[in-house]
Amino acid sequence: MQRSLNWYRPLALLLALALALGSLAFAQRLPLNPLPDEPERNFWYFLEVQEDEVLAALQAVVAAPAVPISVTLDAPIKIAVIYPSQDVSDIWLRSFIAMSARLDELQIPYEAVQFASGMGDHDLQTTYTDLVLEEGYDYVIYGPTELSIQQDNIKRIIDAPGVEVITWNNDLVIKEWGDEQVLLYGGYAHLDGARRMAEYVVERWGNEGNFALVRGTPGLIDDQRSQGFRDHLEAISNWTFLYEHYGMFQREGGFDGAQFIATAYPEVDLIHNANTAMAMGAVSAIDSLGLIDDIALTGWGGTGDEVEAIRMSELKATPMRINDDMGAASAEAIKYHLEGRANELPLVFLMRIEILTNLLDEAEIVALEQEAFRYSGVGTLER
Repeated sequence: MQRSLNWYRPLALLLALALALGSLAFAQRLPLNPLPDEPERNFWYFLEVQEDEVLAALQAVVAAPAVPISVTLDAPIKIAVIYPSQDVSDIWLRSFIAMSARLDELQIPYEAVQFASGMGDHDLQTTYTDLVLEEGYDYVIYGPTELSIQQDNIKRIIDAPGVEVITWNNDLVIKEWGDEQVLLYGGYAHLDGARRMAEYVVERWGNEGNFALVRGTPGLIDDQRSQGFRDHLEAISNWTFLYEHYGMFQREGGFDGAQFIATAYPEVDLIHNANTAMAMGAVSAIDSLGLIDDIALTGWGGTGDEVEAIRMSELKATPMRINDDMGAASAEAIKYHLEGRANELPLVFLMRIEILTNLLDEAEIVALEQEAFRYSGVGTLER
């Protein structure tokens, strides 16, 4: 029996090694660089899933003139775009315009169909998901009303054969999806923008004051933009938090929230708004109360409407996205995939953020506008 076991041991070792290698082949690769609190979250930060140099390489490509695709396509690719472009914020339509212009420069023939909704139309986006899956597309650009709400719909598309998905306006990676991810998350670092805004508040208005929040839809984006701002401002200063109102990313929600805050808390010095629509609603409310010079309002995104409000000093500051990079990066991601180079893409592409304020001179504002809207055009977008 002993001799029989000795004879079997090498085979057993080989079998164990084969099984181990097989399990490694199917093991989850992500996260690459987990942070200490990673097990406590249901998502990964962008820095946990990619290397800095991979992101920098795509950012350099996006900033440079387009290089036409190197392969010949037999037919135009079919693209579906599901996004809340009926929102007051023009980031969605600008990104579509930028993607289309970049695809033209890359000489990629395409047919694109837009499925528009508002920020609160979660059920409508589900309906659009059903339509897209029925009709069949090569690429689906999904701008979710809220990533955590739409993640099941997005995963349905990821799982569909022959379809690649790109999400817009998100930089957090869904952990539940493991390695079965989208082709590209396109967005910018919401939390980084929140922290930079908090630091600007202290730099401009000092170490003390009273602030309130007009928050969006509960979820991952608002947690970063609103809670991230509050947490960092309280950590680095003696500013006092007064109240938060959920405006659901709607203009009316911003109006109602700002009006209530200004009335119930007359000591408020600053109201931080988590998107363009709510910021514009807040401007209307505070202006109607005659307090536009007394209460500082901040926005989010640096869209055309916000830039004009900055010029008029109705808004005092906003994190401004270099907007058109997201659309251009999406076009480049499609090119990489068609050329068989998808492995060269970062999982998350980030636009740059600059803090736009009403203290900048006109030349500085124009320079930022021209860089941010190089494809979609400077000024308020006609829709």
